[in-house]
Amino acid sequence: MPIFRWALLPNPAEYCLKLQSLPARFPFPIPRGIWQQGFDMAYLRKVKNGWRAEVERAGVRKTATRPTKAEAQAWAVTEEAAILAGARGEFPQRTLAEAVERYRSEVTNKKTGSTVRADNLRFDAWLRDYPELANKVFHQVTGNDLAAWRDARLQHVSGASVLREAQQYRPIWTLAIKQWKWAGNSPWKEITLPAASYARRRVSRWMEVRRILRSAGVSLRMAPQTAMQETGWAMMIALHTAMRSGEILKLSRSTTDLKRKVYELAHHKTETTVGARRVPLTTRAVRLLKILEDQAQHDGRDTYFTISDASRDALYRKLRDRCMVEGLRFHDLRATSLTLLSKRVDVMTLARISGHVNINELFNTYYRESPEDIAARI
Repeated sequence: MPIFRWALLPNPAEYCLKLQSLPARFPFPIPRGIWQQGFDMAYLRKVKNGWRAEVERAGVRKTATRPTKAEAQAWAVTEEAAILAGARGEFPQRTLAEAVERYRSEVTNKKTGSTVRADNLRFDAWLRDYPELANKVFHQVTGNDLAAWRDARLQHVSGASVLREAQQYRPIWTLAIKQWKWAGNSPWKEITLPAASYARRRVSRWMEVRRILRSAGVSLRMAPQTAMQETGWAMMIALHTAMRSGEILKLSRSTTDLKRKVYELAHHKTETTVGARRVPLTTRAVRLLKILEDQAQHDGRDTYFTISDASRDALYRKLRDRCMVEGLRFHDLRATSLTLLSKRVDVMTLARISGHVNINELFNTYYRESPEDIAARI
């Protein structure tokens, strides 16, 4: 067997990487020390649903399962090259637009609820309104580029909106650095974002709610017949259950037990942190939901409401503006309900009703009792 001296190679790692495309038997032995430096080939093993490849390079370990051995080997070679390129400071020539599209497919579109549509609309607007930034190579985006975007946005929207958008865009870099190996550091660390705004203090007054219900033609003794009336009914359910708009519109005969006064909520905004929620219903809420359930049963459908969240939002804004009610958002009804419930139950029970894990968020964001109301009780 010929003698091959690995120590004479200028860069054994690169030679090991090239040898991965050769047959398994080499005409010379490869020292174990070379493998232990992190340049050994991927480990492949047969599993029930295909072949599993395990790659470890430069302290980064990745695994994946593919249907065939060839596909597993191809994946391993691609990942190894990406990891080693990242370790050397070499990154693929991918644009920011490509990073956004990959993040959409891997993260955004796998979410549930109305946030998916809102996030995609923000991504579309970002790529459309800032084409120079969108077409820039991802790892070449600098803090100056993001600062220019921030300053341009502040000319049209509030600081809170800019902060909300930045909080949506920043995780793209986190994923690209840790998993995709498209960049070495995040330019977001180089810029200062607007400070978070104070929590809203707005609550609804019954006079305002009654005015909107009358404008929508709502009678709480009769089931809604139009989309406008369904919007008014959604308002009342929000006031009596403290649920979000998307959760209300998912109410159905199969998920609501009016006898036990419980609503089984499997998919919701905080599903990843609190899991499935079982929302307790007040007596007044049960009375209203009974009317909706009877109507749904009569129409032969499972859901209580027929409108979408987007339609509800547009119709609510139309009703609110028609009635000249200023500054009242639909989500403020949830805060109003929780503020009223806080006078009847303790804080732990209130958190169970609202689905909050963070008590500070519940207190700072949704508890909006005025100092005058507090003073009247002490």
